[in-house]
Amino acid sequence: MAKLFEPFTIRNTTFKNRIVMAPMCMYSSMDEDGRVEDWHKIHYATRAVGQVGLIIVEATAVQPAGRISAQDLGIWSDEHVQGLAEAVRLMQQHGAKTGIQLAHAGRKATVAGEIYAPSAIAFSDSYKTPVEMTVEDIEETVQAFKEGAVRAKKAGFDVIELHAAHGYLINEFLSPLSNKRTDTYGGSAENRYRLLREVIDNVRTVWESPLFVRISAHDYADGGMTADSYVEMAQWMKEQGVDLIDVSSGAVVPATIDVFPGYQVPFSETIKAGADIATGAVGLITTGIQAEEILKNGRADVILLARELLRDPYWAYTAAKELDVDIETPKQYARGWVF
Repeated sequence: MAKLFEPFTIRNTTFKNRIVMAPMCMYSSMDEDGRVEDWHKIHYATRAVGQVGLIIVEATAVQPAGRISAQDLGIWSDEHVQGLAEAVRLMQQHGAKTGIQLAHAGRKATVAGEIYAPSAIAFSDSYKTPVEMTVEDIEETVQAFKEGAVRAKKAGFDVIELHAAHGYLINEFLSPLSNKRTDTYGGSAENRYRLLREVIDNVRTVWESPLFVRISAHDYADGGMTADSYVEMAQWMKEQGVDLIDVSSGAVVPATIDVFPGYQVPFSETIKAGADIATGAVGLITTGIQAEEILKNGRADVILLARELLRDPYWAYTAAKELDVDIETPKQYARGWVF
């Protein structure tokens, strides 16, 4: 059996393989109310039919002002639970485990009204200047993440991922490039980590199942975070009960990034070895052989696919054929694998 198709267990949850669908915004809540629509149900269930082991639903905002766009999914209200639960049911009936990425866009929000960030610095000329968060704003946001976790549990998700990457709110606090505060939430690495620490602690009071954190392990800018500087924070996350770090990179400030197949995998290696924690590798991973190499060489524990699963929702079958592995096939599709 190829390692890509080996089961993987975290806490009380066993994933049937190590293929993970990374969260990708669909911008499809067209009434701008944050609710699941038919598109989401079809989109996610299709990847479950395609034998993805864990499907992580897109960045889902814990507060209305924390949406990347007005069409983002939300989890700031109990009214969102029913639609999310239906999406979960459709995925789980095809054997996939389900995750949700709890998120706040911070200064990269594009919704109407005021937006919020650790410091009143716009991401670029194309974005609004955010309001610097007060301690009360921070406390309300931490509570919103906790309440989002409660709703995720009610909806039946197996995994929660906290979005601390790609220049969104938590990432903005972590990076010295976007966090210029002089209070207990800014300055030292420990202070910049404080928001994430409080979010993790609060979520863990209501969530006993697997907890992931997505980070941007490199800022690609002078004075910014690198994978080496994230090792200490990854150690803190492990101590707090985080089970896996989903290692991405970039987007906290505008930067030029040299993108090539597997370009982010070394960051996963650094975090995995330095913090002795499970990691997920992501970034232009497109073939089964490439994924197998990453896993067999201990560079990550799971493989997160994003755009490749937009192009091919049945990528797992393609990878299985490439690796000469027989995998479970829905009986409705079985004759498609008879030659």
